Amino acid sequence: GGTFGSFCECDFWPDLPGLECDLAQHLAGQHLAKALVVKSLKAFVQDPAPSKPLVLSLHGWTGTGKSYVSSLLAQHLFRDGLRSPHVHHFSPIIHFPHPSRTEQYKKELKSWVQGNLTACGRSLFLFDEMDKLPPGLMEVLQPFLGPSWVVYGTNYRKAIFIFISNAGGEQINQVALEAWRSHRDREEISLQEVEPVISRAVMDNPQHGFWRSGIMEEHLLDAVVPFLPLQRHHVRHCVLNELAQLGLEPSEEV
Repeated sequence: GGTFGSFCECDFWPDLPGLECDLAQHLAGQHLAKALVVKSLKAFVQDPAPSKPLVLSLHGWTGTGKSYVSSLLAQHLFRDGLRSPHVHHFSPIIHFPHPSRTEQYKKELKSWVQGNLTACGRSLFLFDEMDKLPPGLMEVLQPFLGPSWVVYGTNYRKAIFIFISNAGGEQINQVALEAWRSHRDREEISLQEVEPVISRAVMDNPQHGFWRSGIMEEHLLDAVVPFLPLQRHHVRHCVLNELAQLGLEPSEEV
């Protein structure tokens, strides 16, 4: 606290072993997402002076675990989890509902991010449904995401930005389907296969928040995180997990 904003670690309390354990037990069928998230977070949290914030973009079909992973991240990075005053969740429908007000949203978003980073360098910004944002809004974030040494002092380099969208979902599903058809093991699907198709799907999509924002063009994403479509046994695993969490007996009927 006090005047030393840059020393404020607030309720930032990373528990990476706990995160890894939770992902291993509860996130079904997402070997790529698991490995990428853990690897990027470890590198970032262990770096005492990162040169840029951690920027992750999560992609995949609805119900594959994107929001689940972001809530696990918040839980394992901050003592108060999603209720932490340093976890900021943006949803287009709630925060940016009127495309006609984009210019006003831009000003608000910029000063909001700036203000929060001034208060605490360890802030987590979650942007949901990137395919529903007003076009042009995200360009105000671009200066915060890169390794510039000038903008807004040092505080913003310890922040974490997570963008979530369905963009690229169709393409990921296609890759998974082809792998399944050619009897390849699901775990053999590599990032090298899916990353380019996701990036292309996002870059070519005027509906996506990154459209012409410079964020992808400038390579400001630390990881493009693909979520594969789930198979029946994965869904079953999720249901059993959920029942156990609620303290209920797993039953076949359910």
